[in-house]
Amino acid sequence: MSRIALVDDDRNILTSVSMTLEAEGFEVETYNDGQAALDAFNKRLPDMAVFDIKMPRMDGMDLLQRVRLKSAMPVIFLTSKDDEIDEVLGLRMGADDYVKKPFSQRLLVERIRALLRRQEVVSGDAVTEAEAAQVMQRGELSMDPLRHAVIWKGRDVSLTVTEFLLLQALAQRPGFVKSRDQLMDVAYDDQVYVDDRTIDSHIKRLRKKMRSADPEFSAIETLYGIGYRYNEE
Repeated sequence: MSRIALVDDDRNILTSVSMTLEAEGFEVETYNDGQAALDAFNKRLPDMAVFDIKMPRMDGMDLLQRVRLKSAMPVIFLTSKDDEIDEVLGLRMGADDYVKKPFSQRLLVERIRALLRRQEVVSGDAVTEAEAAQVMQRGELSMDPLRHAVIWKGRDVSLTVTEFLLLQALAQRPGFVKSRDQLMDVAYDDQVYVDDRTIDSHIKRLRKKMRSADPEFSAIETLYGIGYRYNEE
């Protein structure tokens, strides 16, 4: 049974969403502000979390920043419909996805399931031992699916589940172009709709993390209007 943390200062959302998730078989923990959630996470991390962005004491952005210091657990942001800037900032800071309020609880459940499935894939639970043990080497890049480990030029790079899967999909066939639609299929379940901007935001954040290890990193190339490709360096 997966443990899901809900963090929102709206008690109606906490109550209704937790009831829906519990009916779907999840164990749910609720918090009405970021500080209370962080205090609990310091004792025991959930399997994944859903954060509202605007909360008292500690908002969702600040909470995510602190969580990312020690964990790459999947995180979904809840945003108001006009908070486009918050969505982009959240993805750049390490959120795996976002859902706009008011939202369909069925859509939220499907996104939670999709993220948990991807977490299983990169942890090795959903692949054979032979597949999981196979470290992918592409020039200066090394990717270990079992340990969710990425090394670039000898330096560790910490990626979220979504970032790992996107980099893996691009690096598997260097020189071949992956369209945004193909990358959506890699990063998201078929039942979950995301737009091009979400994939672009993930790629920008992925590049930023790789460049933190190597300022000269340029292996992910953009082909405007087409997609992305990985070029071995």
